[in-house]
Amino acid sequence: MIAIAAHEIEWTAIRAQGAGGQNVNKVSNAAQLRFNIPASTLPQALKERLLALSDRRITAQGVVIIKAQRHRSLDQNRDDALARLQTLVDGAADPPRERKSTRPTRSSQRRRVDTKVRRGQIKSGRAKVGDE
Repeated sequence: MIAIAAHEIEWTAIRAQGAGGQNVNKVSNAAQLRFNIPASTLPQALKERLLALSDRRITAQGVVIIKAQRHRSLDQNRDDALARLQTLVDGAADPPRERKSTRPTRSSQRRRVDTKVRRGQIKSGRAKVGDE
């Protein structure tokens, strides 16, 4: 687990969407988190893996924007947004495993050729009797 520095996170309190009664129109209880990946103190390899992710929360400039509005309190939404950012970073922290190229087994090659031969025999059986 890689720690994210608190001073690198920019917080904005915004109004939550959806139902909520009279209170929803006057209280900003949703939290928006902004985290600039290129300007962060994360290791360079981790920055590159984060920027390579195809996540719609990451902008073209490399800023992660997470909007949390699941809970009714701003503090809980902040914790939720921070947890989601941490999950994103932790997911990119593990380098992808190198793919080891494998060869097909001899029996799988034999099965493949046998099915090709059988298919060819079926097709040749469809030809007119005098055209073989």
